[in-house]
Amino acid sequence: MLEIWWGDMDDIPEALRDSPKIQQSSRQLPIFIIGSVLGLGLLLLIAVVLLSRATPNKQKNAPVTATPTPTVEPTPTPTTKAIENVLGHLPYQEAPESELKPITPDGRIRMRQAAAEEFLQMQASARVEGIILTPISGFRTVKEQNGLFFEIKQQRNQEARKRAEVSAPPGYSEHHTGYAVDIGDGRSPGTNLSVSFEKTAAFQWLQNNANRYSFELSFPVNNPQGVSYEPWHWRYMGDRDSLETFYKARELKSK
Repeated sequence: MLEIWWGDMDDIPEALRDSPKIQQSSRQLPIFIIGSVLGLGLLLLIAVVLLSRATPNKQKNAPVTATPTPTVEPTPTPTTKAIENVLGHLPYQEAPESELKPITPDGRIRMRQAAAEEFLQMQASARVEGIILTPISGFRTVKEQNGLFFEIKQQRNQEARKRAEVSAPPGYSEHHTGYAVDIGDGRSPGTNLSVSFEKTAAFQWLQNNANRYSFELSFPVNNPQGVSYEPWHWRYMGDRDSLETFYKARELKSK
């Protein structure tokens, strides 16, 4: 149509072709075409934008996979480790011979050096008050305890449990440590190694003063180890090694 139009221009009289209206029309035609093209392009751009918004975003609307919550294992309840014992007695190692010191003039009864020195001071203090603390037994080897336990058990026709109420099995005696001592009253020797010792002046003095010298009663009445009451049996708790040695017994005592 455009070609026909321009082809017919020659048929228009020159006067008319040169008229302002014809010239204006000829100039407006290219502008109209360009405007139409731009308008069409703008419409296409708007349509693309609208279409892109209308189209669901697959990535955005994709089903969200729930991240599995990690399973938290419950913290196991700590179990209390059973304290090793034999018939109520705890295991102890023998004190080294080099660490033992005599507490009697004949050297027969010995204790660890720190315990021996404290015992001798305690004995001297008691004597000033007219109390005679007599050591009956101190350090014992496992071999000596073996005879004391099994031989006497056989002589007395005792069951092991019954014997353990008054004497520890070998390897389980506080006397192995060198920190334990059996004490008697020098003025009442008939009460030695007997519950009747608790009625003596020596026992009363020990109850009131032994803690000053770091000694304590090992087996009081109704002790948790189940050992028979032994008012004559005392142990030293005055240094780090003795505390570490007896801490199991103290732990058992506190329960």
